[in-house]
Amino acid sequence: MIAILKFVHIATVAVWMASLVGLPGLYVQRARLSDREELLSLQRMVRYAYLKIMSPAAFAAVASGTGLIFLSAAFEPWLSAKLALVGLLAMIHTLAGLVIIRLFDKGEVYPCWRFIGVTMITLVLILGVLYLVLAKPVFGAQPSVFTEPGGLARLFDEINPWRKP
Repeated sequence: MIAILKFVHIATVAVWMASLVGLPGLYVQRARLSDREELLSLQRMVRYAYLKIMSPAAFAAVASGTGLIFLSAAFEPWLSAKLALVGLLAMIHTLAGLVIIRLFDKGEVYPCWRFIGVTMITLVLILGVLYLVLAKPVFGAQPSVFTEPGGLARLFDEINPWRKP
């Protein structure tokens, strides 16, 4: 069961991350198109990639990864760091959807500098995830607030401006 779930997880993560890297390249194509038919064709392709390939792959990757965490009881500090990076990738995924909504309005373009920036940030996050998964680094001693029950609530209470009575 775990082997099948690992296969699904690796396959869907590969599709999701490849889509995160590739989609901004399609956005840049918007600037060179002026013909309405070509523009509609690009819009259909981008929406299809986001809605039919990238988003289902992201959902399946997160769902299978969650299942793997509980089936293999992998509650290690490196996993927490990996999940933080995956959370940032999920934010990029969401922002990509917001770009698609506005990109095909009249006069909108996706600048090349943004393409380079987003692609580089995405690649750094993906490489970070790969490093954490493959190396499984051992982190030094952690503050007790991160490891004891109720510790995060206690930490938050110290910085919460709306304290409970």
